[in-house]
Amino acid sequence: MPPAASASTAAITKAQSLLDSLSRDQKIAMLHQHAPAVESLGLARFHTGAEAAHGVAWLGPATVFPQPVGLAASWDEDLIRRVGTAVAREVRGKKAVDATVSTNVWAPVVNPLRHPLWGRNEEGFSEDPHLTAALAGAYCAGLKGDHERYWLTVPTLKHFLAYNNEADRNVSSSQLRARVLHEYELPAYRGPIEDGVAGAVMLSYNLVNGRPAHVSDLVAGELRQWRNGEDIAIVTDAGAPSSLYTAEKYFDDGPSAYAAALRAGVDNFTEDSDNPEPSLRHLHQALDRGLITEADIDRAVLRLLTLRERTGEFEPDGGPYGALGPELVGDPAHVALAREAARKSVVLLRNAPAAGTADPLLPLGPNPGKVAVIGALGSTVLSDWYSGTLQDEVSIFEGLSARYGDVVAEAGVDLVSLRCVRTGTYPGAGNPKTSLTAGAAAPGPDEAFLLKDWGDGECTLQSPVTDKFVTADGYYLSASAARVGGWVVQETFRLHPGVDGTVSIQHIGTGKWIRIEAHTGSAALSAGTEEAADRFALRTVRSGQQAAREAAAAADVAVVVVGNDPHLGGRETIDRATLALPEPEQELIRLVREANPRTVLVIVSSYPYALGPLADTPAVVWTSHGGQELGNGLADILSGDFEPTGRLAQTWWQRDEDLPGILDYDLISSHSTYLYSTAEPLYALGHGLSYSPVSYESAVLAGDGLSGSLSDGGIDVAVRNTGTRTAHELVQVYAASPGHRFEFPRRLLVAYRRVELAPGERRTVRIPVPLERLATFSVTAGRMLVEPGTYEVMVGPSANCLPLGVELSVSGEGSGPRQRGAWIRAELFDECSNLALVPETPLAGTAVAPCSPQESATAVYRGWQGNTPECVALRLTASGPGRVAVQLPGRGGTWTDSAAATVNSGFDGELALVLASGALDGAGPEAVRIVLAGPLTMSELQVA
Repeated sequence: MPPAASASTAAITKAQSLLDSLSRDQKIAMLHQHAPAVESLGLARFHTGAEAAHGVAWLGPATVFPQPVGLAASWDEDLIRRVGTAVAREVRGKKAVDATVSTNVWAPVVNPLRHPLWGRNEEGFSEDPHLTAALAGAYCAGLKGDHERYWLTVPTLKHFLAYNNEADRNVSSSQLRARVLHEYELPAYRGPIEDGVAGAVMLSYNLVNGRPAHVSDLVAGELRQWRNGEDIAIVTDAGAPSSLYTAEKYFDDGPSAYAAALRAGVDNFTEDSDNPEPSLRHLHQALDRGLITEADIDRAVLRLLTLRERTGEFEPDGGPYGALGPELVGDPAHVALAREAARKSVVLLRNAPAAGTADPLLPLGPNPGKVAVIGALGSTVLSDWYSGTLQDEVSIFEGLSARYGDVVAEAGVDLVSLRCVRTGTYPGAGNPKTSLTAGAAAPGPDEAFLLKDWGDGECTLQSPVTDKFVTADGYYLSASAARVGGWVVQETFRLHPGVDGTVSIQHIGTGKWIRIEAHTGSAALSAGTEEAADRFALRTVRSGQQAAREAAAAADVAVVVVGNDPHLGGRETIDRATLALPEPEQELIRLVREANPRTVLVIVSSYPYALGPLADTPAVVWTSHGGQELGNGLADILSGDFEPTGRLAQTWWQRDEDLPGILDYDLISSHSTYLYSTAEPLYALGHGLSYSPVSYESAVLAGDGLSGSLSDGGIDVAVRNTGTRTAHELVQVYAASPGHRFEFPRRLLVAYRRVELAPGERRTVRIPVPLERLATFSVTAGRMLVEPGTYEVMVGPSANCLPLGVELSVSGEGSGPRQRGAWIRAELFDECSNLALVPETPLAGTAVAPCSPQESATAVYRGWQGNTPECVALRLTASGPGRVAVQLPGRGGTWTDSAAATVNSGFDGELALVLASGALDGAGPEAVRIVLAGPLTMSELQVA
């Protein structure tokens, strides 16, 4: 258990006393994100939420660490805990200057990275839920601090539950069958909560099984039942309360929506920014209408006051952390930690010899000769939506320049001028405080712009004179933006070519077209059609491709840097369309490789890419957007001053076809993620190379190996460093069970351990493997169980390279058969087709119904024993006429109708179907299949 995990159970004395002293109106006022002061009780103004995904965000300069997906590549819980502590200390430093800064931080994101096209991929940790829980839990432990009672900050887990799509994110329903819910989604939250390192949870925008997450019965039915769960404060995501009765149309009005959310477990409403009045009006009306009670309000307020008491707010001196000051922001120790984190986040994906050489291209060593850093991302450090303001950031070019003397940079981007065909003049950047003006008859430096295509035709225009991006500021354009950014990006454009070779230019953020104003020559945005837009002749002043080719050819080593801008292509509100690298980035890699066989491909990105033939570049390295020390961290690895220790916490797939639809959350039936996919990955979960090779020599069960028990030992693995440098190997343990009662993952990560090996060293490491990691959710028993049988425990450096394995026999009762004569929840099926999980009632329970009433749906229930059943009863509701059938297994894998009935519109009750005699000869069936046709909903079934 992490340090001070018992703090969550420490006696909270003042919170209850304050609650007892508050009036009803004062208590209701506490339920909004922005709670007012209560001076008579010494309560200051308070608001939930300070963004801290990988550093303090939205509060000015702060130390910026690698994105969470990059931190996760370290697989280093101690490092991530130390990063969390540094971030929390900087939150306290900000609060020392501004008392309104919240010590309730809205981080980390623990949604497992189920789908790599998710726009918010950068915010998560891993596609494996237990690895997510371990790494995010370490970050929480750091954010919390190590005092036995008081918390440095109170971490908030985001976003409960099943949230991995931005398209229609507040109206789409994530379908979670029971196994996916319990085996994949819940563990990421349960770990940090039961470890006592999380104090709050934010709910997600989406629906789960047809019910909005903000009124989910899983909060009370699951989360609140876990150890430490009762004290967890539940906060809404921004604007989600009003979505319940607007976009989602789940409730008729605000009072009923707020009441349902409060009773479902919400403690704090994030709505209307810092204006609480509409939310408080809804809550008062809900109370007046009898939809909520004062006891409901008290429970929520007590949790919020408990959260605040944990931070030491109610102590005269602010508690043990109250004296932390602003000097902590950007503390040199934090900067050094940011460099360590950036270094340990780098993953060496490939390292082969360049053509005509014998040794791997990396490390570069002390004297690589002339190095060319090519690509726009090589000379800049980008932030994301949840970054702090960068300070003293170090680009890859700057990091390598500090390590080596002879380094050049080339963006590889075209420098262009744009002549307005109608006016014959060229827009120029001029003064950043004024709009672009087309006044020059011939282009000069002010009329030249770096034209960068970030993919799918989404382009930026940047003045090389001022380094400012062209942006829209209302009606006019100006070259005044230091970075691409904003909730709606204003710095991107799309060029629409005409048959005459000219282009019209559309501003993507507004959809408007650029037109040069008469008389003033100002570049303005027009709401008209493309036909009304000005057309521009594009003149290439300097070819980016040619410059990149020349820089690569003149260098001893070319480092080509590609990737994404975190505000473009895929981010919050926007999912990616493809795994492929943007074509302009692909072409840049090709031409650099052609010019110089000694090419290192560095990918700086928020998510995985499919590389196609470019994956055979001699050396391939990945890092997330690594924060302010990106360049130094990468230089540490490329040079060989430090060994590469990063390993992928997320699979890189080869092609889009390897992925399910982004809205298909049933990873079992869709055979997705590393757990179930049969596709060959480009780079598997856990993949990452060292500069010194490690061989896996033997694996044996430790402890009582005869019985195969892992509870008293684990697995002993012998590894050897066969190279000449120190190796830092991440030994990974996976499990499989082909003969399992249920469909077991093809490989399931169950343990891992880092081991340092000197050159030539052989070592045997013992890796504990908790037996409960083999548990699956039993749809017959209705709970997590380790089924008896044979398991293969496999060991290796990644999920797709497992050279060693041992057999493990597990005994026990297991699930047992389904109970004949008992009512079985319809959602606990083994298999289904065209079946949707839907609310049984608006606020509780899950039932099943056809996804489309025009097509029949089937649900298969296995695990029956005994004689052939005589009757099957169903609990049904019908919003229109329908038909049900009971089928039993036939010969040759077929199904045979044994009973059927029509269901009239308006039916709501039990329907008993007597099975035809002689449906099966001999023993009874192991499986029963229910067929639903039409607008029917089934909540339970009984086989007697």
